[in-house]
Amino acid sequence: MDYIKLNNGIEMPILGFGVYQISPKDCVKAVSEAIEVGYRSIDTAQAYYNEEEVGKAVKASHIDRDKFFITTKIWVSNAGYDRAKKSVEESLKKLQMDYVDLLLIHQPFGDYYGSYRAMEELYKTGKAKAIGVSNFYPDRFVDLVEHVEVKPAVNQVETHIFNQQKIAQQIMHEYGTQIESWGPFAEGKNNFFTNETLVSLSHKYNKTTAQIALRFLIQKQVIVIPKSTHKERMIENFNVFDFNISEEDLHSLESLDQEKSLFFSHNDHETVRFILNYKKEHNLF
Repeated sequence: MDYIKLNNGIEMPILGFGVYQISPKDCVKAVSEAIEVGYRSIDTAQAYYNEEEVGKAVKASHIDRDKFFITTKIWVSNAGYDRAKKSVEESLKKLQMDYVDLLLIHQPFGDYYGSYRAMEELYKTGKAKAIGVSNFYPDRFVDLVEHVEVKPAVNQVETHIFNQQKIAQQIMHEYGTQIESWGPFAEGKNNFFTNETLVSLSHKYNKTTAQIALRFLIQKQVIVIPKSTHKERMIENFNVFDFNISEEDLHSLESLDQEKSLFFSHNDHETVRFILNYKKEHNLF
């Protein structure tokens, strides 16, 4: 496993396991299998409704807590100083943990300034070993970072071969913030797994298209958290450290960048409305 040293000196595995869209009934099994494969970084969130199951799987592994790197995220409905603090205590209770390794603001909406103040306090008391944000694109990212005491260690954003976030990554680097990818396979959009360049390189390196896609991001120093409920896929995604993509082939993959989201725009008012209404529909805390 390779590691990325965050801006506070904490080391984070460059490859982790995501549990987005894994139902609570399947989550304990999936995370347990991921741990068996060798994953130690697990990414969950209040809005995924499976923090409790992640905690159960980690505890059932009988592996020391300090061997894991656990991430969770504060949802919009818990934005603001008081609500954020209370929600994190609830998350820790569900996870059966005294601390999380990384605590993120999930979306750049609501009173995220208040949330971040609460997170800075939780960081100073050790309940979060590192803090950061998710889905903060350059405009909101810079505005937040210029007004906080503890600079975000991580910004988790949509990042894959079709949306490589080159400019955003450069801006994050200026502030010492590490980029982390959600959706490293773009959820199969844009004919991801049959892309001609990916398929060609998969033959060349005797790897799968998924492994090529992950290895590309890893060599670009992007943290990745692929998700799967199939153990054979977990193993496949984990086995990406025994080869390197050449500079020439990296450039061919870089040329696939379309510089736009395959999912949604955080600048679109309907997207913002959907995210804000999610709390009402799902009654988070």
